[in-house]
Amino acid sequence: MKIIVPMAGIGKRMRPHTLTIPKPLLPIAGKPIVQRLVEDIAKVCAEPIEEIGFIIGDFGTEVEKHLIGVAEGLGAKGRIFHQEQALGTAHAILCAQDLLEGKVVVAFADTLFRADFTLDDSKDGIIWVQSVEDPKAFGVIKVDQNNVITDFVEKPQEFVSDMAIIGIYYFKDGANLKNELQYLIDNDIKDKGEYQLTNALENMKQKGVKFSPGKVDEWLDCGNKNATVYTNQRVLEFLKGQKIVADSAKVDQSIIIEPCYIGENVTIKNSVVGPHVSVGDNSSIENAVIKNTIIQTNTTLKGVSYTNSMIGNHVSISKELTDCSIGDYNEL
Repeated sequence: MKIIVPMAGIGKRMRPHTLTIPKPLLPIAGKPIVQRLVEDIAKVCAEPIEEIGFIIGDFGTEVEKHLIGVAEGLGAKGRIFHQEQALGTAHAILCAQDLLEGKVVVAFADTLFRADFTLDDSKDGIIWVQSVEDPKAFGVIKVDQNNVITDFVEKPQEFVSDMAIIGIYYFKDGANLKNELQYLIDNDIKDKGEYQLTNALENMKQKGVKFSPGKVDEWLDCGNKNATVYTNQRVLEFLKGQKIVADSAKVDQSIIIEPCYIGENVTIKNSVVGPHVSVGDNSSIENAVIKNTIIQTNTTLKGVSYTNSMIGNHVSISKELTDCSIGDYNEL
């Protein structure tokens, strides 16, 4: 089994945090989004992951080394592929064409999921979906009486289905997918100015490939600050009962309301932290009340009260802001 993770986008909706770090490397309960994603996929696969390909932009050598390490942590070989132009989802996946053979999972790196099943790799293909209240903002599927997908509808303005595609796909025959993606490029077949994966899926379906829906228990978006903070909250709830407070953390005259992730060498003094707070390594909190917030590494907070907030790396704050989104290397 191979995993392909397109993650070359610049993450405009997550600025200022993505000005200094790619969005898939932002932390959720102490781990980068992309690491949690591939770990969750590995858990539902019935066989070992051989290779993981990360499709990135110009993120630098340190990011590339980090991603290779994520793959190696799962016993897989890490591969880096570059998408130099944002030409759509089909083009992005084709950048990793070397991995498009045999069984392949494609997972876009701005979503997490919670599921309790084993992937049925005997199926031609699986497209993971989740029921949503307002499907107008999503690509959705329709199925027949045999639970086989009959239609892909992109952002329907009139109701056709509430089963939204969450951005995770399984293909039994990666080479078949590669051929259909290449066909789009060779014939310059675009939708809204870009080469779209859904067009390749439609072509495959018309040629007899049977796609089945895969349903998850919970779909967690990391598309903007509020969604990412909520995802951090949910992941911390999943981790309840596990050890997620580092032994090196120093908690002095403070209360930690679980669940919270507290990283290495964190100092918390005269404060109330939690619930649903993640604090990155080497950060310091003093005389503060913090809940439902992501605090990254090497950050100092004094005399503040925050909720529903996201605070970057190397930040120093002693100003009351309540609900905020503050990028790296700021001082307030």
